Amino acid sequence: MTRNPPRALTIAGSDSGGGAGIQADLKTFHELGAYGMSVITALTAQNTLGVHDVHGVPATFVTAQLDAVAGDLGVDAAKTGMLGEAAVVEAVAEGVTRHGLTRLVVDPVAASKHGDPLLADDALRALREQLVPLAEVLTPNLGEVELLTGVRVESVAGLREAAEAVHALGPRWVVVKGGHLPDNDAAVDVLFDGDREERIAAERLDTADTHGTGCTFAAAIAAQRAHGATVPEAVRAAKEFLTGAIRHGVRVGSGIGPVDHGWPRRGAQQA
Repeated sequence: MTRNPPRALTIAGSDSGGGAGIQADLKTFHELGAYGMSVITALTAQNTLGVHDVHGVPATFVTAQLDAVAGDLGVDAAKTGMLGEAAVVEAVAEGVTRHGLTRLVVDPVAASKHGDPLLADDALRALREQLVPLAEVLTPNLGEVELLTGVRVESVAGLREAAEAVHALGPRWVVVKGGHLPDNDAAVDVLFDGDREERIAAERLDTADTHGTGCTFAAAIAAQRAHGATVPEAVRAAKEFLTGAIRHGVRVGSGIGPVDHGWPRRGAQQA
């Protein structure tokens, strides 16, 4: 017998180390019961020590991939990650609009966890002006908040101001991720829709194996939206999934190891 699982699309770069990007997104979709599809925007030569090289995908081929997937398979929810170049951002924004992808999670990837730049200046402007206003959910970390708005957050108290500044750029919902805030026992995110604020906290875990957290979080939100969860439900569930993935991080390589996307399944097998 065949079945019809919800369809989730990732539009992002490839991580050859398997911990982030397209690879992390597809693992997350699979673990959360969604049928994963991909539009690859860039290829990276990457491992746990950093990004060693990046090869951009032509914008015309990004469009061809998006048209092929959305035109045949259909998309219940999508997320974007590393886009790299302004032409690619513009192609994605145009394709999202043309195919009516309203359940869109935008992870404004600007730099890797190692500090390697992943978004050029003109691409950041295109992201801010063309793609961010199309987002149903925008998921910036604190560094990305500053790049997008100029607002610098140094405490949990500043998360609301950051959320308001980012929301003014046009997304329907914003999740400002406060996990990088120092001197705080909990990892606190703020979900904001322009009126209501919800603070979602989780235990702060002492681990070096956190590669792929941003990708995984955004992909989990998209997977939950593909299943029909409301945005607040999707964000809460994604936070829970990510916290478990961090707790069960994978110790591979010599640098920052990846989170474990398969932790719920492996935990069930061991029980």
